[in-house]
Amino acid sequence: MAKYIYEHRNWTKFTWQDKGINVVFGEVRLMQGKIIGQMKALGFSAKEEAILTALTLDVVKSSEIEGELLNYDQVRSSIARRLGINTAGLVRSNRHIEGVVEMMLDATQRHTLPLTQKRLFGWHAALFPTGYSGPYKIEVGRYRTGEMQVVSGAMGKEKVHYQALKPKFVKAEMNKFLDWFNNDNGFDLVLKAAIAHFWFIIIHPFDDGNGRIGRALTDMLLARAEDSGERFYSMSSQILIERKQYYKVLQKVQHSTGDITEWLKWFLHCLKNAMLATENTTQKILHKAEFWKLHEHTPINERQRQMLNKLFDDFEGKLQTSKWAKITKTSTDTALRDIKDLVEKGILQQTNEGGRNANYELAESN
Repeated sequence: MAKYIYEHRNWTKFTWQDKGINVVFGEVRLMQGKIIGQMKALGFSAKEEAILTALTLDVVKSSEIEGELLNYDQVRSSIARRLGINTAGLVRSNRHIEGVVEMMLDATQRHTLPLTQKRLFGWHAALFPTGYSGPYKIEVGRYRTGEMQVVSGAMGKEKVHYQALKPKFVKAEMNKFLDWFNNDNGFDLVLKAAIAHFWFIIIHPFDDGNGRIGRALTDMLLARAEDSGERFYSMSSQILIERKQYYKVLQKVQHSTGDITEWLKWFLHCLKNAMLATENTTQKILHKAEFWKLHEHTPINERQRQMLNKLFDDFEGKLQTSKWAKITKTSTDTALRDIKDLVEKGILQQTNEGGRNANYELAESN
């Protein structure tokens, strides 16, 4: 079995081949500037919407990578409340979602503050407010004291993907990591975000939640790289899309002797793809902002506002009266009245598809 990277002397003196990453690194830096420029051109409410969308996706998708599905509307409401953003249809969120949001906002909004052991422990406690991960009781708000393996497969047929370093070394290794994280080591901050992610995952200091905390650290350093807590793209959304590759590269590089070129290359490509996806989202946000500007004096009730916002935010499937009634928790008669009113105002139109149930969509003039 090949040695793990941490079994080599001075394993954290990472090396890489510049020529292997220079092109994509240049593209990422260029795109960061472009996105920040585009966002400056947005009006205040559209910019708020862009930030709210990016942060919501980051929280939801980072948990989804770990197989945990969070309620999108609850996450969005929790973030909006904490950032003081007024959005219609705020919903209550549970303690667990509040904890995940708390960690993400602490990392991005307070990115200039040092990363300390106390702060990390606070994040970990926020992620696991009950002291349990699923049905398992775990050590919360402190470094693990037990062995750590990343395994998959059925019982008796487990496959070990990674054996983390022994618990007795965790504190010393984390002290070294925190020292490096908080000091200016002459690294470009985008590269530092990539290195920090890898380094933290290799130490695997907690009983659970290492992936989510590792991704929060990435966001924190990317916020420092842009000198702004305003997040406009979601790295976690892209990692979820490229999840297979993410684990494959981590598995390969965890056995390297210190050269992490392959990891950096993958990370930078993933970051570039996250930014490309944002350009797409930004167009949608602009479209939505223009729509509300156009209709700022149109009488629209809360249910209609909630549903129109959903239609702009990648509504899944067809819009029908029954779906409207279910989402807005109202009767089908009220739903039909709401829809007909928007059709009369030229905001919604009936689609051409036949069938028993009428389907509706945003009118093309919007």
